[in-house]
Amino acid sequence: MIRLRGLSMRLTGGGRTVTILDAIDLDVPPGQFVAVVGPSGSGKSTLLGLIAGLDRPTSGAVELDGIDLGGLSEDDLALLRGRLVGVVFQAYHLIPTLTALENVMIPLELAGERDAEARGREWLKVVGLDERARHYPAQLSGGEQQRVAIARAFSCRPQILLADEPTGNLDQATGRRIIDLLMRIRREQGTTMMLVTHDADLAALADRVVTLVDGRIACDQRRTDG
Repeated sequence: MIRLRGLSMRLTGGGRTVTILDAIDLDVPPGQFVAVVGPSGSGKSTLLGLIAGLDRPTSGAVELDGIDLGGLSEDDLALLRGRLVGVVFQAYHLIPTLTALENVMIPLELAGERDAEARGREWLKVVGLDERARHYPAQLSGGEQQRVAIARAFSCRPQILLADEPTGNLDQATGRRIIDLLMRIRREQGTTMMLVTHDADLAALADRVVTLVDGRIACDQRRTDG
């Protein structure tokens, strides 16, 4: 489902080049939950951005469902994201001038969903916010905003979910509820999930833990049950 080959990201400025990711090779099969961990600055968020097609690598390849992102235009990348990928950010990234329902409806409308409003309401109900549909982000708590973001990410039933520190701005109790919600929806949908986290307890829930250090994979550990 996710295939990375020689994936590198370098930034040049002030006469010097900084390597963010260095020749990453990684295969993630359908339905697997991968936690990406490592110290700050190790390239975790950059990795998710490249997989989502939000950024272009300096070199190497990203393939999603057998499609090489490097050969796609920006418009084609947007279409692919709408079909395959949901993204949850630490900072929620809700549009402040739209209601909770309207935020969830965005990917549905972009996908040409005829019943976007009905589907949006269904997803708000899934995350327990059906009574907050007409509220704007500023009227919602941090946990509620993240639940709206999760509803938006899952609304088109993506095959892949990418989550970047989804509990990073939340208190421990709220963060645990968000993780429980993510895990439940992921299991129900059979979604492949890559999640960046600094939370060891959260990483322990994953099928596999990939540790990045200085832009390279330092450890790739798979959970063995039983």
